[in-house]
Amino acid sequence: MKMAPYTAEDFGINPLMFYYEVTRACDLQCKHCRASAQHDAAPDELTHEQSKLLIDQVASFPRKPNMCFTGGDPLKRADIFDLLKYAVSKGITTALTPSATPLATFEAFRKAKEAGVSAIGISLDGADAETHDSFRGFEGSFAQTMEMLRFAAELDFPVQINTSITKRNFQQVDQIADLLESRGIAMWSVFFLVPVGRGIEEQRIAPEEYRQVFERLWAHAQTKPFSVKTTEAPFYRRFVLEHGGDPLAAPKSHSQFAANMNRAPHRHGSRAPLGITDGRGIMFVAHNGIIYPAGFLPVECGQFPNVSVVETYQKHPVFRQLQDPDQYHGICGVCKDRHICGGSRARAFALSGDYLGPEPDCFFEN
Repeated sequence: MKMAPYTAEDFGINPLMFYYEVTRACDLQCKHCRASAQHDAAPDELTHEQSKLLIDQVASFPRKPNMCFTGGDPLKRADIFDLLKYAVSKGITTALTPSATPLATFEAFRKAKEAGVSAIGISLDGADAETHDSFRGFEGSFAQTMEMLRFAAELDFPVQINTSITKRNFQQVDQIADLLESRGIAMWSVFFLVPVGRGIEEQRIAPEEYRQVFERLWAHAQTKPFSVKTTEAPFYRRFVLEHGGDPLAAPKSHSQFAANMNRAPHRHGSRAPLGITDGRGIMFVAHNGIIYPAGFLPVECGQFPNVSVVETYQKHPVFRQLQDPDQYHGICGVCKDRHICGGSRARAFALSGDYLGPEPDCFFEN
């Protein structure tokens, strides 16, 4: 039976996207890493059985969220394919975000495909090896990323490319888009830096530079064969609205790749994201079970398995506040587009300590 589209009425009931950081172990040293990942697994990582119990709870939401297995590098976890297979057996649409290391082999991708994974997320942070590798802290990462794209194409895997925008690469937007044009990807997700983890050492772009990037993203959304979305820059939705897009458009289908990986796509001037943001359609559980509204919003809301992730999403005061843009502070609380945008709750918290505070990087005047 075809699943009805995820809508704003679902915000207070269940997330569209559930992110599970299965491990903090990773062999890269990415400059912007939210998790401040390390080479070895943390001693308090959820066990195999606890992870399965978490998956059981995710499957018990009124409608099953899409579940992204992330890290660190999820391929550093020995039981990752068993966990993926278990999630799929529970009727959960799954995605995997492996790091570009020698662990990301064709065989690993094949195992993910056999486990029933619906989509792969791959990071690309520069149009050339010099930019990307310096960002990732691993020489050869760019070449490995290109290999991963080839593996995904051979296995007919839908791919979302994740690009983190900072001062070091924001002028490469056109070059990155052109590089991706012939790679057969489904979605380009452009993330705008939130200063958490190792990301506090990176320089985020200025508000007017956001406008420049938005203009280029919108241009590519009209012409490239893949969809475009932003992460932690929800005011792009207002930009889309002002350029003839529809910021209230929902995913066409719960099972489509666009729904799998976060927010609805927008391309060819027709669609833009639903008003999803940190804690509002999104939930994150860390490697040790600590529950957050999002990976970039480290406000603790309990710890699994001591508390239920379903009850936490539906009833915890932090989630309830985040799900109601009328409770936001400053300009975000009175902005006419607060239910479409709402600003980055993570960036507001990182820079002011107030997760309901105004978006510090928005260039719009209310």
